[in-house]
Amino acid sequence: MSPFSIFLIGIAMSTDAFAAAVGKGAAMRNPRLPEALRAGLIFGTIEGLTPVVGWALGSAASRYITAWDHWIAFALLAALGAHMIHAGLRPHDDDEDAPRRHGFWALATTGLATSIDAMAVGVGLAFLDAEIAVVAVVIGLTTLVMVTLGIMLGRSLGRLAGKRAELGGGVLLILIGLAILYEHLGGAAGIPGM
Repeated sequence: MSPFSIFLIGIAMSTDAFAAAVGKGAAMRNPRLPEALRAGLIFGTIEGLTPVVGWALGSAASRYITAWDHWIAFALLAALGAHMIHAGLRPHDDDEDAPRRHGFWALATTGLATSIDAMAVGVGLAFLDAEIAVVAVVIGLTTLVMVTLGIMLGRSLGRLAGKRAELGGGVLLILIGLAILYEHLGGAAGIPGM
């Protein structure tokens, strides 16, 4: 898996966390950098660990389905991408009473909810012989940065930017799935960096 593909996975996995962070930032009175970094660390840690869990589960099953691994990875990424696009298009419930200050457990719960897709990506990566430690670190660091930015920009950007980020992340996941499928079906045999 190329460094560019790993970077795109990191971006795609962090967009739903970014969307949640924009909403949390919009609910806060004046978000400061320490609060935003704290949220970014919580989200980034969780988002970085979940693909490792998924990879371990996928590795246990990989020897039984190696002939279909690229199709499984494609199906998982495409399904997750479609789900993110659907969530980005769904109208947002504005009746939520979000707290002004977010506690650790509220952030951790939201971080876990937004990282389920990263676990599924980890399952798919187990079939591709990807370096999971590198992917997990990239996803975690990208999420840390995106959540920190989301909290800080949330007040001015509002929920609209969060929805667009989720749509973009979904499209990225589908494109990555198509690239994996193309690579494994022999189409990228002579293309460097794939």
